[in-house]
Order: sequence, then C-alpha cells, then structure tokens
Amino acid sequence: MAYIGGQDKPTDADAGPGCPFCRIPALSDEDGLVVARGETAYVVMNLYPYNSGHVLVCPYRHVADYTDLTDAEVAEVAALTRTAMRVLRAVSGPHGFNLGMNQGDVAGAGIAAHLHQHVVPRWGGDSNFLPIVGRSRALPELLGDTRARLAAAWPGAGTGGTGADVDAKG
Repeated sequence: MAYIGGQDKPTDADAGPGCPFCRIPALSDEDGLVVARGETAYVVMNLYPYNSGHVLVCPYRHVADYTDLTDAEVAEVAALTRTAMRVLRAVSGPHGFNLGMNQGDVAGAGIAAHLHQHVVPRWGGDSNFLPIVGRSRALPELLGDTRARLAAAWPGAGTGGTGADVDAKG
C-alpha cells in the first residue's frame, strides 16, 4: 500500500537516498535483485512485476527523460535490453515481450524521476482472471530465485562481462 500511495516516491530532484534506482547499485546483487551490471546501466528485477521475469534496465545516472541520456547510455540500455530478451528466452522460453518506457507521471511511470526500460516476458494465455477479479498476479517463483537464474545465464556471468557484447543470435 505504501507503493500504491506513493510514500517515499522520488521527485525529479531526488537522486541518491531518495531514489530506489540510485540506491540499488550500492547494494549487493542479491540484496538489490540486480541481474547484471554494465558501465552506464544495469538490469534489475521489478519489485512489482507484470509477469515472472519482468526486469528493468536502468541507467546509473539519475535522469528522467530519454532525450537526456548520453549516447553511451542509449547504446548500453539498448544492448542490455537485447541481452535481457536473449537470457529470458533461454531461461524461461517466453512467446513474446513487451518493451517500453513510461515517460512522465501522466504516461504511467511509477517512478518518473529515474528513467527505466521495462522488459516483460509474455506467454500465450498469461493473462487470466486474477488481475481482473483479484487485482493481483500469481508468480510461480520468488524474485530472488528468478534473479539468480537470470544472472547465472547472463553472458559473462562470473567473468566480469556486461552481456552487452553478446552475439546477435538468440
């Protein structure tokens, strides 16, 4: 309910301790639910997922608008998004994906102050009565367990690689 009510929701000026996306990189991968880290961006599990495996690709820098990203940030967000799709295909076998950024409160951004790209795996028939009747989703796996499986399958896992240089297959 604190999330729904907007308690501690950062504003555009809230970097560092006020912003969860600024705070997460300082945590361990397990505690922050970080799947992979790059030079300018990282991949993290969504605490409020639409589906199992729903990850977010976030720049480290506190920036709200896509047009304010540097060229290096744009390139790495794109590369990490592609790698996330490949890893999710290998680990979970989704039939498709929803990708996107909600820019601004009016566009549905839960945390508009810090840009983040959603990578949502989708399966045929994955929408059922729970989101409609129960206003809830049933996820078959704990976020920490999903994070561990995705991190283990990430290219370069354990070798310091970012996964951004994965080949175009998959």
